[in-house]
Amino acid sequence: MAITAPTVTGDFSGFLNKERAAPIFDQVYRASALQQLARKVPLGLAGTEVPVVTSKPTAGWVAEAGKKPASKGGMTLKSMTPKKIAAIAVVSAETVRANPGGYVDEIRPQLGEAFAMAFDAAGFHGTNTPFAAYLGQATASVGIGSSAASAGGVHADLVTALRLLVNAGKKLTGFALDTRLEPDLLGSVDTTGRPLYIESPYEGTAPAARGGRLIGRQSSMGDGVGAPTPGAPSTAYTLGWAGDWSQVVWGQIGGISYDVSTQATVTIDGELTSLWENNLVAVRAETEFGLLINDVSSFVKLTKTTAA
Repeated sequence: MAITAPTVTGDFSGFLNKERAAPIFDQVYRASALQQLARKVPLGLAGTEVPVVTSKPTAGWVAEAGKKPASKGGMTLKSMTPKKIAAIAVVSAETVRANPGGYVDEIRPQLGEAFAMAFDAAGFHGTNTPFAAYLGQATASVGIGSSAASAGGVHADLVTALRLLVNAGKKLTGFALDTRLEPDLLGSVDTTGRPLYIESPYEGTAPAARGGRLIGRQSSMGDGVGAPTPGAPSTAYTLGWAGDWSQVVWGQIGGISYDVSTQATVTIDGELTSLWENNLVAVRAETEFGLLINDVSSFVKLTKTTAA
């Protein structure tokens, strides 16, 4: 057969087919602390309408043959629209020539982590967020470590967060925790001497976000959940959230839009770099996520203070 065109790395595009796309999305889920706690709902190209209950029917006692009370529940719809997220992975052409299938497997966790970190930064802190609300807009906060050990320590701090939610008519269903809180939690017990934080059993992998239990509620702990540590002393910074995660939903449009190139230019370390000139291969992956936070007041920030 006559050669009509040289073999190029663009020929490897088919390696990222539907079957391989699913594990990448699974990696995103495992790496995102926010996605593990929030509820996932179907999301279409045009977005979706999420029903939100505003009131519930009530019941009343009646006498025999008495008139029964009438009531009704209320519901409204809130829109969740998809927003595009993208990542570019760059490797040497030698890596592609050595093992194309292994190359795709290698970039899978890298793309998953990139998507997860950007999603969490937007949902937690509003960093470059395309979404209308983020958890950093919550106003209530509790300082972890603010209670003396003799007054209950970290356990008392978590109970304070629970009390703030209950007094506001909210619920506590789970925690999103930064890994920087782990030493405080592992060294703390409740009033009966039981550990506060119990990590989920090891599953043979090391996902970026780890599940666990904290004062009887689900927790998800990972890097990037909290805000960067400020340099100034005596400054409080957020390292987690306690709240009602039924108030948060997210969605994802299935399938990955991607391409492979050796001819384009890519920004590396702040400078445009020619892939062709440097014998590099770039894979660009894109997908779309939606995020809807119904009520940011259903959350309490968990903070720490830098040493003075």
